[in-house]
Amino acid sequence: MTIRFEQDSGLFYLRAHRTSYIMKLVKSKYLAHIYWGESIRQVNGDNLLRFQARPFSPVPLSEDPSFSLDTLPQEFASFGRTDLRFPSFQVERRDGTRITDLEYRDHKIYDGKPILSGLPATYVDNDSKAQTLEITMLDPVLQLQVILQYTVFERENVITRSVRFENIGKEKLILLRALSMSIDFSDSNFDLLRLSGAWGRERQIERASLHSGIQSIESRRGASSHQQNPFMALLRKDATEDYGEVYGFSFVYSGNFIAAVEVDQYDSARISMGINPFEFSWVLDPGEEFQTPEVVMVYSSNGIGGMSRTYHRLYREHLSRGRYRDTERPVLINNWEATYFDFDHGQIEDLSSVASDLGLELFVLDDGWFGHREDDTSSLGDWIPHKSKLPIGIDGLAASINKKGLAFGLWFEPEMVSVDSNLYRQHPDWCIHVPDRTRSEGRNQLILDFSKKEVCAEIIRSLSEVLLKAPVSYVKWDMNRNMSEVGSSALPPERQRETYHRYMLGLYQVLEEITSKFPDILFESCSGGGGRFDPGMLYYMPQTWTSDNTDAVSRLRIQYGTSIVYPAVTMGSHVSMVPNHQVGRITPLEFRGHVAMSGNLGYELDVQKLSTEEQAMMREQVSVYKEIRHIVQFGDFYRLRNPFECNETAWEFISEDRTEILAFYFKELSEANPPIRRLKLKGLDVEARYQVTSTDEMYYGDELMQLGIFIPPCQQDFKSFMWHFKVV
Repeated sequence: MTIRFEQDSGLFYLRAHRTSYIMKLVKSKYLAHIYWGESIRQVNGDNLLRFQARPFSPVPLSEDPSFSLDTLPQEFASFGRTDLRFPSFQVERRDGTRITDLEYRDHKIYDGKPILSGLPATYVDNDSKAQTLEITMLDPVLQLQVILQYTVFERENVITRSVRFENIGKEKLILLRALSMSIDFSDSNFDLLRLSGAWGRERQIERASLHSGIQSIESRRGASSHQQNPFMALLRKDATEDYGEVYGFSFVYSGNFIAAVEVDQYDSARISMGINPFEFSWVLDPGEEFQTPEVVMVYSSNGIGGMSRTYHRLYREHLSRGRYRDTERPVLINNWEATYFDFDHGQIEDLSSVASDLGLELFVLDDGWFGHREDDTSSLGDWIPHKSKLPIGIDGLAASINKKGLAFGLWFEPEMVSVDSNLYRQHPDWCIHVPDRTRSEGRNQLILDFSKKEVCAEIIRSLSEVLLKAPVSYVKWDMNRNMSEVGSSALPPERQRETYHRYMLGLYQVLEEITSKFPDILFESCSGGGGRFDPGMLYYMPQTWTSDNTDAVSRLRIQYGTSIVYPAVTMGSHVSMVPNHQVGRITPLEFRGHVAMSGNLGYELDVQKLSTEEQAMMREQVSVYKEIRHIVQFGDFYRLRNPFECNETAWEFISEDRTEILAFYFKELSEANPPIRRLKLKGLDVEARYQVTSTDEMYYGDELMQLGIFIPPCQQDFKSFMWHFKVV
């Protein structure tokens, strides 16, 4: 790993593991993108850029009609100085003009990786190495410094990027656009892969060819959203799961974002990612600075799977933090689909007693335990136990459940407030709102204004009071609506468009304080399921409730799509009752179990209503999962069959020490007189011998990869199989 600068050629070389990233100073002041891909030791300076005059491309230097910023492959594009493509940033002066022109000033290279103040980001620790390059660009008219930050990781094909804007002049500036990265490829021969969807069908894989003009994904909802994940990848046309070049871009942020590709008239492709400029601006007074969130860029020459495993390792080891980063996650049961709001102390005691007998490790009490909440119309913000439901309080219930050998977990929705709540009656101005406009509700609730310090302080106080009194081992942090009528009574008119981002900064501050104050609690984030499944949240909470849709068939696609970027250890995955409450489908308990065992296993059903046979099967599932969860949660993941392309799904986990293999196969619909099929595994040691733990069968690694194993006949719908191999 190295970053170096060649003074004579003006070339910057960044090398991370087996990838190179090269930039060049052009005419001593413009920063051009040259290359990103497989490692290159050195480049010929005459083989880098070619310029020629282009009609309708204006030129910044009259003495050189062949040179235009409109055709220069740039690293961070200004606005209004001959580049007519999608800009990386935009600034407004006091006189209303919005022209910017960046010039190179200097740079520095140093070991390590800086913390981004107030923002989540990847990090390095004592056992890992990274180097950082900071390039300072200046607009001499605006006296605006733009510091481009690049960090390369030693062991992974990863480069992270972010930007810091500094007003070093005497004039107030307004940032209208402040993206975190931009890169210009010299061609557009790519497919665009994105993860789209909706509530209940998050992160569905879509792949399509780039076309001329701008194609983008974005959120304007105040959260990263169910609809579009803050991720995209460019794939070479021949790229598959296991072969070909793939470029991934993942945004470490939980609010509004945009990720765009612009294909211009010369078939070059500009990729940009950052905070969505829609309804965004930021007043930058003299002496102030603005830090953008981080983009994690991954290069893979081994297809989509190679990119995914890089993200998985990086996010497990250099994004997730705290005690649970490297700790096996408990098998839990959540009472939500068993009781919804209709429960009391006795019912919870009965559920937890059966759960303990079945071998579960954690009981989670979901929505309805606080205030006078009997449905979703009241009490959010009043984080005190519901007296009639829980007469001995949360502390008494938790202590009783602990005596059964179960840890205790609790659901909160701290960012929300009900109109029917003491908190709202006392502080009606504490919610996001705009004067003279109706306060639209979602799920009968409003959103607290986390741009206000007093709101953040109250949430920290009220949650801490509960968590300090009771032995809580797990917190599910939910967020069940997106933003409308976005405004803050804490901000003056010229700063109202800062509300979205200030909300996120306030939320991150609260999360940092709460998770630091309670380091032994396992936090799981949730937003109506997967509406905020993003790297920003994973920095504070090491796992996320993947979707409110617990149907096993739906989950095959949801978890497969989620795995494009996020490791299995981040996915909460539960077995629920049938008919399924979201889609009405009936699937076998074994099938549901195998799907849920492919993430962090949990149960979301009334265990008292299970038959004796079903309880025995559930007990066996829990026992098996405890033996294999180290492989699922911390192993390498390989996708074997794609549910978006066929009637089958299959995936594989390889343990960290490479001695154990798990393979799962799922078939949705049975077929008459089917062909005999095999399942080929991946990533094995060709010379190692592997034994199936449930039989005496032995296979060499090359046999399992080239011939595969026979898939037993599937003479019923929704059939699944699991194979556990160990190296002999």
